[in-house]
Amino acid sequence: MIDSDRLSGLIADHWGLVDVRVEVHNGGMNSATWWIDHDGRRDVAKHVPGWNRDQFVGGLTVASHVQRAGIPAGAPILTASGRLAVETADGPVALLQYVPGAGPPDDESGLRVIGETLGRVHVAVRDIRMAGAEQFHWVDPNAAHLDHAPAWVKPGVVKALTMLDALDPKSLTCGMLHTDPVPGAFLVDPATGDVGLIDWSVAMHGPLLYDLASAVMYAGGKVAAQSLLAGYVRTGALGEDEIERGLDVFHRFRWAVQADYFAKRIATRDMTGIEDARGNEMGMLAAREFLVEPLPRRPTFGSRYSCNSPTASNPPPRTPGRP
Repeated sequence: MIDSDRLSGLIADHWGLVDVRVEVHNGGMNSATWWIDHDGRRDVAKHVPGWNRDQFVGGLTVASHVQRAGIPAGAPILTASGRLAVETADGPVALLQYVPGAGPPDDESGLRVIGETLGRVHVAVRDIRMAGAEQFHWVDPNAAHLDHAPAWVKPGVVKALTMLDALDPKSLTCGMLHTDPVPGAFLVDPATGDVGLIDWSVAMHGPLLYDLASAVMYAGGKVAAQSLLAGYVRTGALGEDEIERGLDVFHRFRWAVQADYFAKRIATRDMTGIEDARGNEMGMLAAREFLVEPLPRRPTFGSRYSCNSPTASNPPPRTPGRP
């Protein structure tokens, strides 16, 4: 385990920074982070377990590409020897550029900011090819943890994968993915108005629709995310026809990813970033309504027609994951 004293030593040895002030931040589920203040500026130190090393270093590389395109991304500050991160017995540590600001407003203007920024990022990364990048996707319908999950999880995941496979992969625009564009990862600098996208945790190449569907999921679904989608479309990152054809499928798949992720955490008793087991259970349960088909309504005598309204009928049941 890396504590503040040990971290200060690593920063001095590998980045040449002394007399730093270290403050615990820890904003993520799969990492530890600290504010590093020195000489009137702030950086961010980030540490991940050793098993996550390759993904971590890959994400640092993508963040560097995004930052070079003019979008603040929390890119790594190279060590004195030119490395992205320092290896320790407990896993790698990196020093990242601090991206100032706060999340976008929780309103339509904030959704537009998210859509526009994600689109700008996708324009910057859609032509990038990285050796060793992971390839979309990673969900295994035969994974053992799905057999131990509630009965609805595995069938829901399998159906989402079947729908995803039905899309023609060659017809989808691909690039490097963020994989988890949660609203809190977008930061608006109040001094300049610049908007950044931080928390690049992996180098993964895949359909840009996955990131867009993730952002739509966090916004509350396609109807709630209309301003986000409008902002995204304006950047030209994806054509409207591709979005129309594939967004619903990827939205459902994104909920399958959620169920699969938390099912694995439950099976392995992974409590990183949460206070108790209920955090994992609630995360998995949130996906249920989007993966389980509703039972058809049973007709009831007199329910379809009434004397006062002979043409009235009951509305069809809501289709999960759709407006």
